[in-house]
Amino acid sequence: MLVKQAANVLDLLEFFAEQKKAASLAEVSQHFGWPRSSTFNLLSTLVARGFLYEPEARGRFYPTPRWLTLAQEVAAAEPLPEALLNLLKDLAKRTGETVWIAAPSGQHAIFLEVIESKASVRYTASVGTRVPLHGTATGQAIISQLPPAQQATLLRKAVFKRYGEGTPMSIEAVETSIRQSLNRGWFVSSSAFTPDLGGIGLPIVFGDRVFAITVAGPWFRVGERLDEFAHIMHSAIALHFGPDYVKKNIKGLRSLLPQNG
Repeated sequence: MLVKQAANVLDLLEFFAEQKKAASLAEVSQHFGWPRSSTFNLLSTLVARGFLYEPEARGRFYPTPRWLTLAQEVAAAEPLPEALLNLLKDLAKRTGETVWIAAPSGQHAIFLEVIESKASVRYTASVGTRVPLHGTATGQAIISQLPPAQQATLLRKAVFKRYGEGTPMSIEAVETSIRQSLNRGWFVSSSAFTPDLGGIGLPIVFGDRVFAITVAGPWFRVGERLDEFAHIMHSAIALHFGPDYVKKNIKGLRSLLPQNG
């Protein structure tokens, strides 16, 4: 269940990110349909805590840099590996499609870094986007690297809702998909979560941290390039992490690179 007050704070922050200008109490209240008294209490609390200020001194509010400072301190405590970020940039350049890094968050995978395609028709995503672990290439790639007991718990708690034609609708379907994907060397979604969109996902492991890196776009464009994208991803991983990275670090995943000797 959502906590209303917390959701309101996050909605307000997204509002300012979209508007990119100061707003009055009346404008905020009208935009969200909140009572003026509740809106006043929320804005006043954020001003008192240093998260909002009145740049024009006319009862108009705007976020302070305190948000950024806290976010940077949090990110610095557990940053994404630089090699992983470089891999993401490389894949964006090589494929021309939207790419992202995701990590597990409860029953979902959450996008930690995203580079959107420059194509006019593209997969649109942003940092903070969540997708179900069991129902996407991103999520299944992550599940594949978790301990068996944790995998079983996640799948037992999964809500099998039909999002698109390719959504797996049972524990057995997910387990079969993961097994086939590992043997194939890559994970694929085809209208699994978003209709008419598809993606290729691979797990990435750093110590005890499990990520997935995904290339995604409109199915009419991605669908005919699945093998090509999968080989590009394996090649890029070898370039940035070393030729034996998949063999040594990714449990059960078949490498698509030529084997020496």
